Amino acid sequence: MTAPHAGIVDAVHASLSLGRAAVLPNPAPLTFVVAATNAPAVNRAKDRPADQPVALWTHHPDTTDLVLRALELTEHAAESARRLLTDERVTVLAPLRHDHTPPAWLAPATHNGWTLLFGARWSPLRPVLDEYPVLYVSSANRTGRPPAPTAVQAHAMFPDDVPVLDPAALPGTTPDTPGAPPRAATTTLRLHPDGHLELHRSGAQDAMHPDPSVYLRHLRAADHGGPKAT
Repeated sequence: MTAPHAGIVDAVHASLSLGRAAVLPNPAPLTFVVAATNAPAVNRAKDRPADQPVALWTHHPDTTDLVLRALELTEHAAESARRLLTDERVTVLAPLRHDHTPPAWLAPATHNGWTLLFGARWSPLRPVLDEYPVLYVSSANRTGRPPAPTAVQAHAMFPDDVPVLDPAALPGTTPDTPGAPPRAATTTLRLHPDGHLELHRSGAQDAMHPDPSVYLRHLRAADHGGPKAT
C-alpha cells in the first residue's frame, strides 16, 4: 500500500474511531455509502435531520447473529435474511419481535416496529470495517442528490472533514470494466415474518433483471436451493 493510500485508510479509521462519518466504497453495482458508529453523524454528513432513521450495517457476523435473534421471523425466514444480506448485498426491512428486547443500538435503524439492515461484507473492506462491529450507514449523497458512484464524485459532494476511501487504496480491488451497468443504491426488500418478500425500493440488484417481479422470482428460487447470486 502506497503512503497516500495508507494515509486515507488511517484517516477513515481516525474518523470512525472518533464517532465521525466516513464515505466508503462497495463492490459493483453498488454506490458508495456514508457510515459512522453513531447515527447522527451519518445524518449530519448527509445534511439532514440528525434523528432520521438510518440502516444498521450488519457486516460483522456477531452483529448479524444478535440482530437475527431480535427479528420476528421463522427459522427459514431468518436464514433467508442472512442470505439476502450477505449474498445479495441488498438492504432488508425486517420486523422486530414483540417478546424480545432488541439491542439498544438497533433503535436508530428502527421505525414503527421495522428495522433497516444493510449487509454487504466486501472482502477488501473487511480490514477497515471489522474494528467497528456496530456501524450505521446510508447512501453516500447529500440531501436531494444521487448517491456517489465514484470517489471523485463523493469528494465533490461531501465536506473536507468527511474522508472518502477510494477503493484503489484497498488490496484486491479492480476498476469497473467498460460497459458495466451503472452503479446505483442497493435494492431494499421488505421481509415478512413468514419469509414473504416485497420490493420496497428499486435499486442496483433488481435493475439487473427485466423487471422487479423477475428479481423476486430469482430470489425465491435461490431460497429453495437454486443457484446463489454471484
